[in-house]
Amino acid sequence: MNSAKPDSIRRLLRPLMLLVLAAVVVLPGCSLPGLGGGSDNTVRISTLTHSETQVLGQMLRHLIEHETDLKVEMIENLGTSIIQHQALTSGQVDITAARYTGTDMASVLDTEPMKDPDEAMAFVKKEFDERFDQIWYDSYGFQNTYAFTVTSKLAEEKGLDTVSDLGKIADELTLGVDNNWLNRQGDGYPGFIETYGYEFGEALPMAIGLVYQAVKSGKMDVVLAYSTDGRLKAFDLKTLEDDKQFFPPYETSPVTRKEVIEQHPELDGLLKRMAGKIDAETMTRLNYEADVSKREPALIAKEFLEENNYFREE
Repeated sequence: MNSAKPDSIRRLLRPLMLLVLAAVVVLPGCSLPGLGGGSDNTVRISTLTHSETQVLGQMLRHLIEHETDLKVEMIENLGTSIIQHQALTSGQVDITAARYTGTDMASVLDTEPMKDPDEAMAFVKKEFDERFDQIWYDSYGFQNTYAFTVTSKLAEEKGLDTVSDLGKIADELTLGVDNNWLNRQGDGYPGFIETYGYEFGEALPMAIGLVYQAVKSGKMDVVLAYSTDGRLKAFDLKTLEDDKQFFPPYETSPVTRKEVIEQHPELDGLLKRMAGKIDAETMTRLNYEADVSKREPALIAKEFLEENNYFREE
């Protein structure tokens, strides 16, 4: 079999490499895949992959379409808070439906998490205003924090009520956590070890949606779950008290650019209307409907708003 010389191979491959680079590089001003500019009367709302953000995004959609003449386009299943932030900052979306104070302090603002919820909220409002010309609204009324979670059976057998209680048996346990948490600074695994003073026998990264089934089935002993996830109730799981207050607050709010409100001032009142209207128990119930009962987030959101008369003042 004939073999080409290295220089000949490079000459043959160079055009193909250029084509590949042209296909994947996004130049400044260009849209991310699946995102594009909207018309003047269209508002684009983004959500992440998990049901909570999708339910909240659909609430905002129904509220805006019910109360205004604007059209709404949903940009769903963005991968991370960083991608959401970039899409909002670049003008490819107009509202991000659910942003979490603790997450954005660490990922977007690159600052040490704050433990006091009011201080954290004041901080992100100020920073997003000054750095990005964006409005971080008051919380919907709940925070969705990380929670170390075990089966109720294991909790009873080992007397587990707090995260500190895990320390006496941690070296025997396998921990399942979401993919970014293991190496994340601040509120990730390195900081956890420093605060609580122990490590687990094994800590394995996995998709957050799989952790609940993993601990229920015994494939994992402990998982890092979300405190408002409906599957906690469905799988009879127990969340342990973060007794050393390691995790920062994760108050949940919508965020938009100032220019969006300048163009559509009616949106400001609607986004403010949702503040304080959803507590953790209610959000857990809505998440249960989406993740366990497998109902569509759009239908869950519409029914919830109708039950509450779209939170109009009487």
